[in-house]
Amino acid sequence: MGWHDSHLHHFDVDGRHYGDRSLLDEVADERRLTLNGLVNTGAQRFSYTYDFGDDWEHTITIDKVTYTDTPPSGPICIAGKRACPPEDCGGIWGYYHLLQVLADPNHPEYEDQKDWVDDDFDPEAFELGYANVRLGAQIR
Repeated sequence: MGWHDSHLHHFDVDGRHYGDRSLLDEVADERRLTLNGLVNTGAQRFSYTYDFGDDWEHTITIDKVTYTDTPPSGPICIAGKRACPPEDCGGIWGYYHLLQVLADPNHPEYEDQKDWVDDDFDPEAFELGYANVRLGAQIR
């Protein structure tokens, strides 16, 4: 997503939660969970919750597994939309408010919000190459 992994999070796979066991009770060790392992079990969907205060909820769907002569060394992103919301923006409702403020230079909060986000923040931007760098993809 582009966040900094500075908040609690967990993955939910068929009702079993995986997370950082040093920070969360009653979760399995997320380091033992891999996409390859999920594919091998036949899982097609799981969820990810990031920042238990802002409560960003994601549904990850494994649409297709393709085997080739030269497979990538890990997961790759093939498409996406829009930029990652800024860290600590208040969840979905806070993000909608941020977008509303940034779209109106006459809004009373415009200058404060503009100073809060990166100068080059573009909510419509999506960089496929950057997404794959973040995933650690080794595309041949």
